[in-house]
Amino acid sequence: MAAAVSALSSLGVPEADVGVRRGRDRAGRGSRLLPGLLPECGSLQSEEEEEEEQAEPGPAAAKAAEQRREERLRRFRELHMKRYEACKLNSQEVVEEDKRLKLPPNWEAKKARLEWELQVQEKKKECAARGEDYERVKLLEVSAEDAERWERKKKKKNPDLGFSDYAAAQLRQYQRLTRQIKPDLEQYEKLKEQHGEALYPTSNSLLHGTHVPSKEGVDRMVADLEKQIEKREKYSRRRPYNDDADIDYINERNAKFNQKAERFYGKYTAEIKQNLERGTAV
Repeated sequence: MAAAVSALSSLGVPEADVGVRRGRDRAGRGSRLLPGLLPECGSLQSEEEEEEEQAEPGPAAAKAAEQRREERLRRFRELHMKRYEACKLNSQEVVEEDKRLKLPPNWEAKKARLEWELQVQEKKKECAARGEDYERVKLLEVSAEDAERWERKKKKKNPDLGFSDYAAAQLRQYQRLTRQIKPDLEQYEKLKEQHGEALYPTSNSLLHGTHVPSKEGVDRMVADLEKQIEKREKYSRRRPYNDDADIDYINERNAKFNQKAERFYGKYTAEIKQNLERGTAV
């Protein structure tokens, strides 16, 4: 090799050109020997560059990741607040339900009644302050439909006004039973022809033992009495029971008797009862 270089230099070729040509010859020989080595080295270098770029993200990717993280944290906080609010509302509802269960069964009706009474008292005070009649002011607030409905109720025959005394209850039942009677006009005409003026008794008439009822009439009376007995057995009015009331009875029958006595004579014996309870009775 040295002899060849010296020969070329003797021919006038510089040593630098000889070195360049020597390098080109080596590269050419290498490319002829391994034709696929250089492309593979280029692909490996590009993959390494891509991995380095992925391993070292830019500022835009870091900002996007930070935004996604903040969004997840915000949604987590919202879910936590919703869970806390649901637990709070559930606890409040449990407390309210417990209060409602401890109240008496007719508490809503009593509350509405008390509120209505308070409103009536306030309106009466306002009318008294203005010098107006409360009844006239109340009638001005009544609509025509309500007035007509109340008039129809007043005109209704034998209205149920509640229990006042046994005489009123007996009269009401008598009126109800007499409305159910269906007169037999044919039998009436026969009796009228048979007895004449005696059919219409006066203070001097003697009717005992003169009238004998027919078998059909007796059967109707028996059927009506059995119907009344059956209806009376099925009838049961709900009565409120107060747990806080004083126990002044020994059995259920005695309790009903005490209630009847209290209804009729309670206002007369209230002071005596209070004196006995306080121990100040004379």
